[in-house]
Amino acid sequence: MRKTTTFNWGRLLGGCLVIFSLVLFFNPTAAQTTWVVAGSFQSELPVSATCGNWNNTCLETTMEDTNGDGVFRLEGENLPPAVYEYKIVESGNWDNAYPADNIPFSAGENPVRWYFQPGPNNVADNANQCIATAVGNFQSQLGGADWAPDNLRSMLWQENPGGDWYAFTATLPAGSWEYKVARDEVWTESYPDNNVAFSLGSETAVTFRYNCATNEVQHSTGGLEPGDADLVRSSLRTDLANELFYFVLPDRFEDGDPGNNTGGDFSGGPLDHGYLPTDKGYYHGGDLAGLQSKLDYLENLGVTAIWMTPQFTNRPVQGDGTIAGSSAGYHGYWQIDYTQIDPHFGDNDAMQAFIADAQGRGMKVFFDIVINHTGDIVTYDEGIFTYRNKTDFPYRDANGTIFDDRDYAGGDTFPPLDPAVSFPYTPTFAEPADANAKNPAWLNNPIYYHNRGNSTFSGESSLYGDFFGLDDLFTEHPDVVDGMIQIHKDMITEFGIDGFRVDTVKHVNDELWQAFVPEIQAHAAAQGKDDFFIFGEVFSGDPAYTSRFTTELPFPSLLDFGFDGAASNFAARSQPTDQMRDFFDGDDYYTDADSNAYALVKFIGNHDIGRFGYVIDSSNPGAADAERVARFELGVALSYFSRGIPLLYYGDEQGFTGDGGDKDARQDMMPSQVPSYNDDDLIGTNATTADANFDQTHTLYQTFSDLSQIRDAHQALRQGVQIHRYSESGAGIYAFSRIDPAERVEYLVVFNNSESAGTAEFA
Repeated sequence: MRKTTTFNWGRLLGGCLVIFSLVLFFNPTAAQTTWVVAGSFQSELPVSATCGNWNNTCLETTMEDTNGDGVFRLEGENLPPAVYEYKIVESGNWDNAYPADNIPFSAGENPVRWYFQPGPNNVADNANQCIATAVGNFQSQLGGADWAPDNLRSMLWQENPGGDWYAFTATLPAGSWEYKVARDEVWTESYPDNNVAFSLGSETAVTFRYNCATNEVQHSTGGLEPGDADLVRSSLRTDLANELFYFVLPDRFEDGDPGNNTGGDFSGGPLDHGYLPTDKGYYHGGDLAGLQSKLDYLENLGVTAIWMTPQFTNRPVQGDGTIAGSSAGYHGYWQIDYTQIDPHFGDNDAMQAFIADAQGRGMKVFFDIVINHTGDIVTYDEGIFTYRNKTDFPYRDANGTIFDDRDYAGGDTFPPLDPAVSFPYTPTFAEPADANAKNPAWLNNPIYYHNRGNSTFSGESSLYGDFFGLDDLFTEHPDVVDGMIQIHKDMITEFGIDGFRVDTVKHVNDELWQAFVPEIQAHAAAQGKDDFFIFGEVFSGDPAYTSRFTTELPFPSLLDFGFDGAASNFAARSQPTDQMRDFFDGDDYYTDADSNAYALVKFIGNHDIGRFGYVIDSSNPGAADAERVARFELGVALSYFSRGIPLLYYGDEQGFTGDGGDKDARQDMMPSQVPSYNDDDLIGTNATTADANFDQTHTLYQTFSDLSQIRDAHQALRQGVQIHRYSESGAGIYAFSRIDPAERVEYLVVFNNSESAGTAEFA
């Protein structure tokens, strides 16, 4: 439902005021989410020993927010000295767990305390971090008591993993304020000796910082002054903020050529060619011809840019040789030939035809690329795959002399290597044919892989370990750097694409990106693609961490995982609208001379973490379909009209839901034969995934199309400065302005995630 809400406002910018007020309201029934600390320590705590380890429903390790400050907390008893791991998990739901990688910690003499802040999804524990709070006479402005170290609304969170600086940002009204930093929720230790005083002449965002090593305390004030709008607008590298992205797995979209379903020349059964449309882990028959046949459907939806999963040749099947224990490369992330389109999807001519058709309609086409790893071809003579660290198993040159690859990363030279002596494991091939399975040919040389075993996704293994068993490229080696740059230059030359989405960015060393991104951009410009756009996947919602990839490293943009978490909490769970304000306060981390948060690619749900429809249903069990539709529309409208580049995941416009992440979020748009897909209760329709789902009369399709037309018609909604106007400490109204400096027009964008209409007054 849409309603217009009355607002009071003060003096506006010159010119005409155009207000777009979108208020969606409904009767949310979801209870507060329950959070559990799950990990390898649970069996060691007396109170939770009966739970066992990694139990995400254990009552004894359930976190509590006893004072309503928005931070959940758990204090455990003394643990036996050892190294343990944990995550913060929604009770009973592993698909909603933070952070992405397990957190190791060492237990010692003191009880361990864990902290979690939903929304920004901040995680902390006193074994790994300082626990510090900015306390002062400003705290009551945020809620709770002033001068209260246990009022964790003003808790400072670690800026960078392993770093000494901690920070917290709050928007405070005009006035005179004092503060200091207290440790461990008590006054026993606080800094500096005297209170720090500051004054504000108007409502201002204030960032408090504390250095745990030196006890230095800082604060800074900021906000959008009139001149800032020009700075933000002019720093965008391209006009990509005008685009609406559509992310699609072609295998699950439409089968335009049944003749390629088994991959052309492949014979035998599903374990040979990978085609098994009844199994969610195998090829289903979608292809480039099918995707091209639906370009009218995408164009009418308002799509202007298509990002497809990798389309180059994969190893068809990987696993243990059984249907249940194997899976196919339908998703494209197991590439072995970087020059030829996978025959399950077509061929190079089919790709060129698709791109020409799409670009002829004004649509951009983006390839999904993987530099961290290739398909799993290399194996080890030792027959084991446990990660071997660099300390105990250093690299050796061909003569057996120990060296550190970090001494050569980013350079032009590298010690000679010998597969028999240089690596922690001895690389080999299971079958003779595997020795020449990859293309270009240099990829078949086992010295160009790390050969350290499977990643544990913590510590050094995050960079050096095999990503779920896939062959991890030795990206510190200059031959690998040069080879991968050339591969992707050739893609641009042959296909004339408009940009890259880069997979698993944080699992590759910085030096490769410092070489790769500028060279690719320069090559694209030489091919006439001055606006060639590159955005990376850094699986984290913490802007203090992710922003380094656009400020310290040369990435123009990233996928905005933080937006996914904040928008899901806002639209699906009706969390306090202050959380959206706090989320966007983190945008400053991304601002430097050539990039900012306005270039981030926003999404709500994807092929890895699960669909937004699944989040809606799991957060609101038993909700009426009208509420499910309203929540879906609310989340997508927030994505379309807030700063950054919106992205729609295929099937969302047809109300797809699913049972979780990964394979459970990769349904077929064409009629599906997968039983676990076909029992999904789709949103806004009586259809199932057993039907073809390209319905342009679907209520979500029509709403999303309408929203895209509104966005297209008003430049400020695409490129304008975003200024916070209003939020609440509970569910209710959230408002911001989008202002285009050239037009000098303010667009007021208003949302309501509560059960009733609301009124707000602000200047």
